[in-house]
Amino acid sequence: MTPPRAASAVPASEPAPTAPPPADPTAVPDAALIRPGVEIFDPAAVRAEMDAALDGLDQPIEVRRAAVEVLTRARTRGREVIADAFRRQPFAARRTIRAYAFLTDGLVRETLRVVRDRLHPNPTPTEGERIALIAVGGYGRGEMAPYSDVDLLFLTPYKVTPWAESIVESMLYILWDLKLKVGHATRTVKDCLRLAREDFTIRTTLVEMRLLAGEASLADTLRARLWTELFRTTASDFVEAKLNERTERHRKQGGQRYVVEPNVKEGKGGLRDLQSLYWIGKYVYNVRAARELVGRGVFSPDEYQTFRDAETFLWAVRCHLHLLTGRAMDQLAFDLQVEVAERMGYRDHGGRRAVEHFMQDYFRHATRVGELTRIFLTAQEAAHLKPEPMLQRLLSRRKKAKPPYAIKQNRLTVADETAFLSDKLNMLRIFEEGLRTGTLLHPDAMRLLAANLDQIDRGMREDPQANRLFLDLLLKHGNPERALRRMNELGVLAAFIPEFAPIVAMVQYNMYHHYTVDEHTIQCISTLARIEKGELAEELPIASRILEEGVNRKVLYAAVLLHDIGKGRDEDHSVLGARIARTVGPRLGLTKKEAETAEWLVRYHLLMSDMAQKRDISDPRTVKDFAKAVKSKERLDLLTVLTVCDIRGVGPGTWNNWKAMLLRGLYRATEQALATGLEDLNREAREAEAKRALREALAGWDPKELRVETGRHYGPYWQGLGVDAHAIFAGLLRGIRDDEVRIDLKLDPDRDATRAAFAMADHPGLFSRMTGALALVGANIVDARTYTTKDGYATAIFWIQDAEGHPFEEARLPRLRSMIKRTLAGEVVARDALKDRDRIKKRERAFAVATSVAFDNDASDIYTVIEVDTRDRPGLLYDLTRTLAANNVNISSAVIATYGEQVVDTFYVKDMFGLKFHAESRQKALEKKLREAIFKGAERARAQG
Repeated sequence: MTPPRAASAVPASEPAPTAPPPADPTAVPDAALIRPGVEIFDPAAVRAEMDAALDGLDQPIEVRRAAVEVLTRARTRGREVIADAFRRQPFAARRTIRAYAFLTDGLVRETLRVVRDRLHPNPTPTEGERIALIAVGGYGRGEMAPYSDVDLLFLTPYKVTPWAESIVESMLYILWDLKLKVGHATRTVKDCLRLAREDFTIRTTLVEMRLLAGEASLADTLRARLWTELFRTTASDFVEAKLNERTERHRKQGGQRYVVEPNVKEGKGGLRDLQSLYWIGKYVYNVRAARELVGRGVFSPDEYQTFRDAETFLWAVRCHLHLLTGRAMDQLAFDLQVEVAERMGYRDHGGRRAVEHFMQDYFRHATRVGELTRIFLTAQEAAHLKPEPMLQRLLSRRKKAKPPYAIKQNRLTVADETAFLSDKLNMLRIFEEGLRTGTLLHPDAMRLLAANLDQIDRGMREDPQANRLFLDLLLKHGNPERALRRMNELGVLAAFIPEFAPIVAMVQYNMYHHYTVDEHTIQCISTLARIEKGELAEELPIASRILEEGVNRKVLYAAVLLHDIGKGRDEDHSVLGARIARTVGPRLGLTKKEAETAEWLVRYHLLMSDMAQKRDISDPRTVKDFAKAVKSKERLDLLTVLTVCDIRGVGPGTWNNWKAMLLRGLYRATEQALATGLEDLNREAREAEAKRALREALAGWDPKELRVETGRHYGPYWQGLGVDAHAIFAGLLRGIRDDEVRIDLKLDPDRDATRAAFAMADHPGLFSRMTGALALVGANIVDARTYTTKDGYATAIFWIQDAEGHPFEEARLPRLRSMIKRTLAGEVVARDALKDRDRIKKRERAFAVATSVAFDNDASDIYTVIEVDTRDRPGLLYDLTRTLAANNVNISSAVIATYGEQVVDTFYVKDMFGLKFHAESRQKALEKKLREAIFKGAERARAQG
């Protein structure tokens, strides 16, 4: 079950110690620490230095100040020793976290000695004036990250005495002055028992209590009474509380193990999940160390090693995060991922960045943590400590398992291991049986599968019956993602389709993709199954209709499964993926024609998305080129569904009405072109139809005014906009004066955007000034068109969204209108005003986004298409349009496609004479100017960030 390690990584585990850590915390062996104890904190040397510093001092404030100075030096020395050693041994997490706890122990004990001997001496304490200083929580476990909290319990036998209060108060002042973040409580044994009964958080901290100094008998009494009076009889309650807490924690962290900026401590598959297993184990089985759970039959030795590997890796990541940020940081943000990967020794190789290798290892460990959790919790169910996950009313409807399977604890397991292993195909049949019976796999079955992956050999992979079984998992049961996800987590999927192995837990290091590549693929399969079941008919009418009318499901599911299988290599993943599909398709049982179609879909799975989002779909040439590429209605239908699943599988919020509108528009236009012939896609027919539609929409207008309106625009205006926009501009232009700026702002919910239409006298650079005005109010432009009338007026229409990708609220429209008017009137200079707002956030700087500028004179019949692919920032579009205007480039339309930190701005342009940019020298000169504008703007934004 231990995942394969990336070639770039140092081994993540450390040798298991031959004996558990000693109970006496003052006798921690050097082997358990990253450096010898005396180098980290030498009690004798610190005591001697302290006694010398305090000699002759009798005022409490002087004693405290001197003590803090000595302890601060000791803390600084110790932290430097640990950090330096950890930099050289970046995976030595266990010895590092013990070293930080060891250092903290020394500081706390010496503080207690100074307070007890110098500030509040009590040579003859009464029975009630005894005190035990106890570490609790993670600190009690003897594990601390560099900036972990110091959780202390001051334990007294009876009511807290004034002497004890003085001890506690003075200690806390010194520890606070040492800049330690201290959590503390002063309680009696009786208080601890009462509060632990009422509060599971308190109960959890006491599970891991560890005596630091003082009366050992008090600590022993508390530990004994906790077990006999509370823990032993309330295990079921504790397990249930920890599981509910875990569920809520996961919900707050996003609910997915594969979120791209995971929380190492609180996230799914993170340290807290492992610690929860540890807490439950100690509570239920009264063990002191996780290794003892092997002897109790909860984990196998291999599973315990997996536990250690995952815990060691996650602790290493957490410690590096703390040291890099200088604070208790547990969120593995994008910028920190790069730095942690570097500190841990990962290197670029195989066409992928070091950070991607690092994050792939991270998610592999998170997956293993998930498996351990399932195994452990099922053990609790077997002991009747946790309710089984079932509704009693459904029990009677549950299908019975066929031999060699059985239902155990409401999960599918293997009743006869010999019979199961006698037929290799059972490695797949068990997942089909799980779908048929509606049961999850029992951890015993998972263990059996993971231990016998070598059964899935070349012969089985090429067995037609095995491949039929696999395809049936996708096609026959309605919820293929459940089988795929479990197969993936257990390694069965990568064993059966080895070409899938490289993308397991693979991270795409950008802000666009929310999941690892394998999880993205499974999300796409899930979306496809939901469309088939009719669950998304209202949201996805075209894709739903396509599937309802019927397509080749084998081809479609195979293409969705394989569409990203080529990622992570030096080669274009679509090209490599198509080659892989050419091999895998026939193996899965696809006919020659089906395999060719699946290969084509994988090769061109980005084509429709790119055409819809990066090209002007109102341009007949766009539709012509796309129709020529797909060639048939069958391929158009399959590609449309694949495209929808691919975009929706990127992550929450990626799919929106804007993308839906673009894809629907391209699909319908292409469907019509394929049905009636490409010759019907001509500009003259579109222009005549648009004018006819406008006359109908403006039926109440004076005929003369209507003739003026239909005669004042050039052909591209009629072809590029719909009748609604034509009607709006007709109203804006009606009776307009040369000194007027007319604006129409309206929510466009069908496109998830706000529509901003302008009309005014034309002049050079106007389009650029409008983009600047919109940037100043925080508007993201997703589409823009601008046209000049024959009588000298400019019409421009923008579709804009706010920073969250939503339309601007009605309440914000007046400010939007005001800023636009002031900018167009010259009252606000966008170039100056944007300087403070155009910035690249720190967490986004780690992304490497290459800039490319491409000229295409074939993508449009009358325009040159300039495509600029670069890093996004608030002032980018303004910089680009200003540069184009300064070089006498007339922009007809701009299409903006954003992918996280990356943006592709596409401009349909002509030169000042109305011609295309054919000359290579002109293209190179303009490209140089655009690159300079991008570079200077990015440098300015980086400085502002």
